[in-house]
Amino acid sequence: MSRLAPVDISGGGKLALNVMHFARALRAAGMPIGPGKILEAVQAAALVGLGPREDFYWALHAVFVDRAAQRDVFDQAFRLFWRNPAGLRRMMALAVPAAASREDQEKISRRVADALTPDNAVEPQGQTEVEVELDASETYSAMEILQEMDFESMSAEEVEEAKRVIADMRLPIMEVPTRRFVTDQRGARIDMRATLRAGLRTSGGMLPLKYRRPAMRHPPLVVLCDISGSMSRYSRMFLHFVHAITNDRDRVHSFIFGTRLTNITRQLQNRDVDVALGRVAEAALDWSGGTRIGESLYDFNRLWSRRVLGQGAVVLLITDGLDRGDIGGLETEIIRLHKSCRRLIWLNPLLRFEGFRPEARGVKAIMPHVDDFRAVHSLSRLRDIGAALSQPHDTDWRALNVA
Repeated sequence: MSRLAPVDISGGGKLALNVMHFARALRAAGMPIGPGKILEAVQAAALVGLGPREDFYWALHAVFVDRAAQRDVFDQAFRLFWRNPAGLRRMMALAVPAAASREDQEKISRRVADALTPDNAVEPQGQTEVEVELDASETYSAMEILQEMDFESMSAEEVEEAKRVIADMRLPIMEVPTRRFVTDQRGARIDMRATLRAGLRTSGGMLPLKYRRPAMRHPPLVVLCDISGSMSRYSRMFLHFVHAITNDRDRVHSFIFGTRLTNITRQLQNRDVDVALGRVAEAALDWSGGTRIGESLYDFNRLWSRRVLGQGAVVLLITDGLDRGDIGGLETEIIRLHKSCRRLIWLNPLLRFEGFRPEARGVKAIMPHVDDFRAVHSLSRLRDIGAALSQPHDTDWRALNVA
């Protein structure tokens, strides 16, 4: 960390009060902080005093941060809160994306912005209110904005609204013919058994011909979802979508993977989405960790492929392709998976970037062996999955607009 100026704590000597407000902001941003940690943070702040900013930063960091995924949230909240809490919160309340100084022109986490609004923190005494007027005459409707908004940039309130929209989504998978036949007078084949049975009622007279056609049924759907640290926000939203379609149709099999493969099909069958995802969190021991796509696909191909990939299953692979394991093993397993299913559709949130290029080794290993390649970073992209599953199998995804 670069050398910074001394910490500016508003409110005179009210160090404990400001640390408490800062802890509340972190908790509102999603970090698990209880009263015990707040007391420890106050003691740590008292020990380091108001000396160098780095000492104060790392004292609070040692108390509040338990996991690597929490570092960015803590860093952004610290830099914003301890600069000018009152003015900052006033601007965040009006959805201003940047603060006054040049240093504040960095991209701010929406969760941190939500946490620093006046509803979640108390303004220190002695601060004058800053009036900010915004021209909102040319804004779009909230729902239209929400449809195209990136899950990573959503605030806590917008995430909850997106979850309610996802709960009403349905996945229109095309029907495919099976080996079984059903009676149909417009069918192309004569049903000899039904014809002879009808002839018994005519006492050997003219036989009324009966016809049949292949029975149609939705193919099984298999979901393989990456829950590593780089996919955490997207995988959580997509699991809400998988829960909705699991309770809407049969033969949906769901798996999550980070450093290991976990079958969560049974957990997602609970009607209550909060209970279902709570059980998923208990089953997943590697949430927000590393990524070993090749090893996870090896476990799936060896233990589960024959059980769930029968009858022409469609596979949704949700990952950014950033594998830390053996790339050679990844290519071998993705080829085997592709040959075992009807269609393999890769959903990658990195496609939200216009300048995306398949430079990572994992991306290069997976891309040649998928039938479709699409973004999955917003509500509108989730709706596009139905269009992808409704297209003919021979559609070339390279000719599609996936930006």
